[in-house]
This record gives sequence, structure tokens and C-alpha cells, in this order.
Amino acid sequence: MTFVRYLLVAAVIAYAGWLAWPFLTPFFEGAPVDVALERARGMIEAGGGLSSAALWVGAVLLYLIAAVMLSAGNPRAAIAYFLGFIADAVLRLAIDRGRAGPTEASIQADSYGGGELAQRSAEAVAPAGLPVDPTWLILGVLLVIGLIIVALSRRRGRRRVPGQLTG
Repeated sequence: MTFVRYLLVAAVIAYAGWLAWPFLTPFFEGAPVDVALERARGMIEAGGGLSSAALWVGAVLLYLIAAVMLSAGNPRAAIAYFLGFIADAVLRLAIDRGRAGPTEASIQADSYGGGELAQRSAEAVAPAGLPVDPTWLILGVLLVIGLIIVALSRRRGRRRVPGQLTG
């Protein structure tokens, strides 16, 4: 069970990193902090305002908190994970509802925020050639991971043999 737990920790951290990639790319390119702040400002303006940016950052932080708590064996890791999942689901569904069908022009015009998340989600599922909407597929996988986290983070009570003292 420990191996599965650490595998889930790695998966949650990898997903949070993928979700935060638009914020992290300027730092990997060696750009100053001003470029990252400009990208964040552009995401807020083009991606639906401050509420979508707060959901995005909140989801990333909650996923990272859940990963740290899960690696420590804290049973409250599932709560943090599902709070991040809710923020992520609300953000994805708002992006989906805001765009009826992503065209190449709309993706190019909305290079920050929701357009980038929708485009990267579609690109992640495109090689599989599945006829399923990538938003629902990703949310389903995240839900299954959350249920596995719930199963792994439950506290297991000690079993007492008959006649053992209760103290």
C-alpha cells in the first residue's frame, strides 16, 4: 500500500505541475519575475477575470497540499484533494460552457487562461483518438484518483484480540 500511496503522490504532483505549467514556463526559460507577472495579468484579463485565476491557483495549491498530506499519511488528504478537484472541475466546466466549440482562431486569441487549459487538455487526449470530450475524461480520471486517495488515507483501527485490555 505504501508504493501505491507514493505513486498517487507522484501523480498528483505531476498533475498539479501540468496545471501550473503556464505560470512556471517563464521561470524555466530564465525570464525575470516581471514576465511571470505579466503572464498572470494576461491570464486574468483574458481568462475570465480574477475568479478563474483564483480557482486555477487554488486548485494547484490544494492538489499540492493533498499530495504532501497523503505522503505523510494524513487522513485529511482526501479533503484537500477533493477541494482542489472541485475548484478544478468548476474551472474546467466554466471554460467548457464559455466556449461552445474551440476553434483554432479562438484558441489563438485566448492564449492565456482558459483557452490554454482547454487546448492542453484536448492535446493530452488527442493521440488516443477517443470520441469522449477531454473535459469529462480528465474529470473522471481525477475522480477515480480521489476515490483511491480516500481508500488509502483512511485510518485503520487496531484490532484487539479477546481478553486484551482496552487501555
